Amino acid sequence: MTVSMDGASPIVHGVLDALGDGAPVAPLDLSERRRLHVVGVGGPGMSAIAIVLAEMGHDVSGSDLRDRPVLDRCRAAGVDVLVGHDPAVVHGCDAITWSTAIPERNVERTEAETIGVPSLHRSGMLASVCAQAQSLGVAGTHGKTTTTSMLMLMLAEAGMRPSFVIGGDVTDMGTGAQWTGGEWFVVEADESDGTHLTLPLYGTILTNVDVDHLEHWGSFEAIADGFDRYLSGIAGPKVLCLDDPHCAALAARHEVITYGTDPAAEYCAVDVTAEHGSFVFAVEHHGRRLGTISLPLRGMHNVRNATGALALAMTVGVPFDVAAAALAKFGGVARRFDVRAVDGGATLVDDYAHIPTEIRAVLAGARASGDGWQRVVAVFQPNRYNRMALLWPEYADAFVDADLVVLTEIFPSGTTPIPGVTGKLVVNAVLDAHPSTRLVWLPRREDLVEFLAGELGEGDVCISMGCGDVATLPDEVAARRTQRRAAAGRRDQ
Repeated sequence: MTVSMDGASPIVHGVLDALGDGAPVAPLDLSERRRLHVVGVGGPGMSAIAIVLAEMGHDVSGSDLRDRPVLDRCRAAGVDVLVGHDPAVVHGCDAITWSTAIPERNVERTEAETIGVPSLHRSGMLASVCAQAQSLGVAGTHGKTTTTSMLMLMLAEAGMRPSFVIGGDVTDMGTGAQWTGGEWFVVEADESDGTHLTLPLYGTILTNVDVDHLEHWGSFEAIADGFDRYLSGIAGPKVLCLDDPHCAALAARHEVITYGTDPAAEYCAVDVTAEHGSFVFAVEHHGRRLGTISLPLRGMHNVRNATGALALAMTVGVPFDVAAAALAKFGGVARRFDVRAVDGGATLVDDYAHIPTEIRAVLAGARASGDGWQRVVAVFQPNRYNRMALLWPEYADAFVDADLVVLTEIFPSGTTPIPGVTGKLVVNAVLDAHPSTRLVWLPRREDLVEFLAGELGEGDVCISMGCGDVATLPDEVAARRTQRRAAAGRRDQ
């Protein structure tokens, strides 16, 4: 839907006024129609920005080095997509935007600087979008995408027509971005490059605080300080998970609403029962029972995510029964315990988990899901040389809920190899801490596929985890199992 470009609504001005001195300020006024260009439009998050800008009514183009399926979504939204980079495309633009992945020497960025076209990091453009609505952000090291999706669907169920930018495709919507023209905007507030500190938000959820993205922050203390500053810039509701000790410490420094399974939480999940891949639990608010939630997801972390989304949704006016109805039919998010195939009694699952806390949560969720799986097989592809150089010892206890651990080589994600930094570091960390672990090290992809195709049996759940090309592994394993059966059938003839 295209919104009117006659000027920002009074509610927007009210939000910006409420933010006060020192709060983030949007660098670009998007209340008027603009000519905008997105560099690297096929990259994570950039397609979402392009789609939202086009649906707002702006004249949007985008470029990327190669064609890929996500570019068809951009084209369908009205984005003029160029495959390849061309400096001429920035001429006539009011601004261009780019992500951290785009090098400074990119020809379109260089040309924009030469001719004086404003050049915004993705965070600046996202901040400008946030300024056009009453914006609610979901921040935290883990659980942002799922919690953002839950919050958005609760508001939608209540008829509040939220726009959104989310870091993964919401199954119920078939997209991770949409601009409706409504008064509310729900956004994933990403801390990986400090984007969360730039967004002019009315309210937020903070799910947890953990170690990641040290290449940007340098230390855990800097990460925690960043979230502290983030909370200080938000004048509206701040909803924090009391189960997380670092969130609890921040809660003591700010005026917040708390949630979790801790009995001291204002919104508390109680009587939690897992069965057949789902949870049923009740929610109490200051000790008063609000009602029961049926959540079709695995893992206690998702019980917390749902409770946090519920707390903020109710704070901005969504009735409990409406929020519960949205959760009951929640279809999940792409690459979050995504069951890709059931083959010969073996269940093949893809998940985005890539740092230790996430891996532990996914495996514990599978172990306690009530699905009746006889064996949990964990496959992990480490990601980024710089991340693994710093964090490899933290993986020692990440796989304790797996019956079989299969580790492969590091997926670089554009990072430069570091001498001595390989996936074998994770192998060593796990075996040093748990020598009896059944662990297989398979750095070559073809060996990994072949091993899993032959190893998996009836009653197994195989969860492949990581944020690299491991996403396609379940499909490759299922295809190889089909080939093996066909070959066996020919031999029997």
